[in-house]
Amino acid sequence: MSENIIFKAAPGGKLTGDIRVPGDKSISHRSIMLGSIAEGTTEVTGFLEGEDNLATLNAFRAMGVKIDGPVNGQVTIQGVGLHGLQAPSEPVYLGNSGTSIRLLAGLMAGQAFDVEMIGDHSLSTRPMKRVTDPLASMGAKVDSSADGSPPLKVNGGSRLQGINYTMPMASAQVKSCLLLAGLYADGKTCVTEPAPTRDHTERMLEGFGYSVEREGSTACVVGGGKLTGRKIDVPADISSATFFMVGAAIAKGSDLLLEHVGINPTRVGVINILRLMGADLSLNNEREVGGEPVADIRVRGSQLQGIRIPEEQVPLAIDEFPALFVAAACATGETVLTGAEELRVKESDRIQAMADGLQVLGIDARPTADGMVIQGGQLQTGTVESHGDHRIAMAFAMAALRASGPITIHNCANVNTSFPDFVTLAQTAGLNISQKD
Repeated sequence: MSENIIFKAAPGGKLTGDIRVPGDKSISHRSIMLGSIAEGTTEVTGFLEGEDNLATLNAFRAMGVKIDGPVNGQVTIQGVGLHGLQAPSEPVYLGNSGTSIRLLAGLMAGQAFDVEMIGDHSLSTRPMKRVTDPLASMGAKVDSSADGSPPLKVNGGSRLQGINYTMPMASAQVKSCLLLAGLYADGKTCVTEPAPTRDHTERMLEGFGYSVEREGSTACVVGGGKLTGRKIDVPADISSATFFMVGAAIAKGSDLLLEHVGINPTRVGVINILRLMGADLSLNNEREVGGEPVADIRVRGSQLQGIRIPEEQVPLAIDEFPALFVAAACATGETVLTGAEELRVKESDRIQAMADGLQVLGIDARPTADGMVIQGGQLQTGTVESHGDHRIAMAFAMAALRASGPITIHNCANVNTSFPDFVTLAQTAGLNISQKD
């Protein structure tokens, strides 16, 4: 795959029609992980066939799990039970997927065999002490680079003990890692979070018949239970839907319906923030599918207003800020984000990367240690750098709807990690975008 795929988005247009974005990335990861360690067959529909999720799927294949698919989002997993995984014959390559490596670190801590997990250049710079330190306190032996980054080597055969862990930062990946390790630990493992984060792991464990105790901001599991295979229908990913929500909100005359989108209460920060900015956004046909709330989201073009983003919404929208920064650039007045330092250690430093790009496009965007201050204005033409970060690439593509001239975006290959057909679907909805390798 050519690394420097370039997007070119022409100015103007509006987004209309009914579309369904790909399946939720977080739920797709977990469906493979839990289906593999369940007893019996798990059938998944709506699976996201992006590179990150395929990295998880291939990791479990390498550990002896029979997985058929994916074909058109359908995957069938023959579960091997909690203790049925086998040692892989070589290091497990997880590409650019932080979710894969952090959640697998917890699952691998309970195995009888050694596993080495490696990734691409970007993943090899991501912080892992946040999972390796608490795992060590459970009795796991995990080796990393000197600075705590991958590769991670998990030494098998450790006897894990349940712990009570209060997370220093809100991170669903850390919480999920420790709960998965807790399946293999003696006694009870409890994780307390400082702010709500996505709870897909807890919901899905319960869906597989594994008891999760939840009280306030604490979730607990007791080791030694079992998971039973089931059917999973993965909702459309709200993080992927966000680019289209923002595009429709900023483009005059837009009227777009996003179908079957997951609206898990731990993920709806983007909806709450856009509504606070004055977006014309409604939830229709709300329902529950496989333990996850789902709705069709209708967005029409409107004039957004700058706001001070409430800090309690930040963890509920952490992946959506690249697109929300574009909404802020098109809003009247000033938008202020604080409490989002986590954005600096994602696939790129998303605060700096978005500020740099918005400045190229003529917007007054001032990065701060934990957020950004953006003065709404007229987006201009220009060439921006995505730094190989899929969410930055897609956010700037939508910015063209309100730009004075074309926007060229470099290094967009990693859009395939979360949204393989982004360009085609964006064209269908009305964005004038092309791609060249």
